[in-house]
This record gives sequence, structure tokens and C-alpha cells, in this order.
Amino acid sequence: MKKSFLKSATTKKALTLALVLIATAPVFAQGGATAIANAANDIKEYWDPIKLILKAVGGLVGFIGGLRVYNKWTNGDQDVNKEILGYGGAMIFLIVVPEFVTSFFA
Repeated sequence: MKKSFLKSATTKKALTLALVLIATAPVFAQGGATAIANAANDIKEYWDPIKLILKAVGGLVGFIGGLRVYNKWTNGDQDVNKEILGYGGAMIFLIVVPEFVTSFFA
């Protein structure tokens, strides 16, 4: 009889604890909108320097890609067109993505 009483008391305590946690969860969740707004503001603050770095890296990658294409072209390789398309697509991507992200967070 004593074991069933302990099981019953433990079950009641566990259910009470679960009920309290479920009841208080919405109170803690109210800070979610504020946290998202703060994160968006932080991203806006750091985005301009990051965009400048992305464009600098894009310029460097474009320069190296141009040298590779020129090297293949002067050596008479057959896959120059594929190389040009690959680097052209990469450069378009590097130019478009920062502008798209800027318009997304503005």
C-alpha cells in the first residue's frame, strides 16, 4: 500500500510540475519578437562592412578567374567557354547576393 501511495504522490508532483511549465512557457516566449528585432538590428549594423568585404573578395576572385581564363585562352584549351561561364556566373552571384540581402533587411 505504501508503494502505490509513493507512485501516486510522485505522479501528482510530476503532473503538477508539467502543468506549471506549460502555463509559464508563454511568458518566457514573449521575448522572442524582441530578440528577433535585436538580431535584425545587429545585422543591419554590421552589414555594410560585410558587404564591402564580400565585394572585395568578389573582385579578387574575378581577377584570378580572369587570369585563369586568359591563360587557358592563350594556351588554346578547348574548355575556355565553360571556364568563362563558370566565372561569369560566380561574379553575377557575388554582385547580386549582397544587394538582395540589403533589400531584405532594409
